[in-house]
Amino acid sequence: MTSVELRAARVPTARVARRRGRTNGYAGYFFVAGYALLLTAFGIVPTGYAFYLAFTNDRGQFTGLNQFVKVVQDYRFAPAFGHIAVYLVLWLVLLLVLTVGIAVVLRGRMRPALSATLRFLYYVPGALAGVASVLVWLFLLDPSVSPASGLLKALGFETFSQVIGPGNLPLIFVLIAFWTGAGGWIVVMYGALNNIPDEILEAARIDGAGPWKSALFVQIPMIGRWIAYMAILAFAGGTQLFVEPQMLQTASLGRLDPAWSPNQFAYVLAFRYGDFNGAAAVSLILLLLGLICAGLLVRRSGLFKVDA
Repeated sequence: MTSVELRAARVPTARVARRRGRTNGYAGYFFVAGYALLLTAFGIVPTGYAFYLAFTNDRGQFTGLNQFVKVVQDYRFAPAFGHIAVYLVLWLVLLLVLTVGIAVVLRGRMRPALSATLRFLYYVPGALAGVASVLVWLFLLDPSVSPASGLLKALGFETFSQVIGPGNLPLIFVLIAFWTGAGGWIVVMYGALNNIPDEILEAARIDGAGPWKSALFVQIPMIGRWIAYMAILAFAGGTQLFVEPQMLQTASLGRLDPAWSPNQFAYVLAFRYGDFNGAAAVSLILLLLGLICAGLLVRRSGLFKVDA
């Protein structure tokens, strides 16, 4: 075949390649379009409106940081953020330690059939909606009807009011959150551990690393990015605590503080006092805390670092 014929044969091939490249590019935009539309409608636009409300008053006049100063000086602000701080510490420590620990055990110390069964059972509670899971726990926490009434009475709780005492609330909310959300993260951590090459684990065993040393010095460091990702989402979800204390406050006939969490505080401001500007300021404070935490974790863990 002459050089002219070769060039003529390459032209259609090049055209097909360019056409396929354009098609693949359009397909990417098509798949992203739905997410971008929903993100704009339910994320960016509401956030922009919250910024507008937080820096104006009820007449639409610009007030600078006055709304933030007002909510910070409110007597309910410090207790609400203090409650959520205690809850977050307990929640994040329990989540990080137990989910990673359980995933390591499932990955290395159990038969595949048993491991798959347990992973399914861990994930089942997450299928319940938030309100449904709280209702289940309301039943479990009432010593008069709970199947665990013997345990509750052994711990000194004779009535539902004693169980939901102010000092017990952070731990109760942590248990509810762990029961509903940890199973999904165990599955994610298990998948991350499966990505570790067997050759690396075998080399660790040859070097004398037992199961615990292998987990602490090989497996867990290699899934550090996934752990950071879990911590970011868990922190963001924890700061938004609302359904659990709100349902418990209703079930206890008002014995709980209606502004126990920052989200409840914002809800009270908006729908009890009509102060939507103050509620928007509270929401932006929560957003800022979430961004700071996410930024620190991303920076320390190298979550978005591209491997060479």
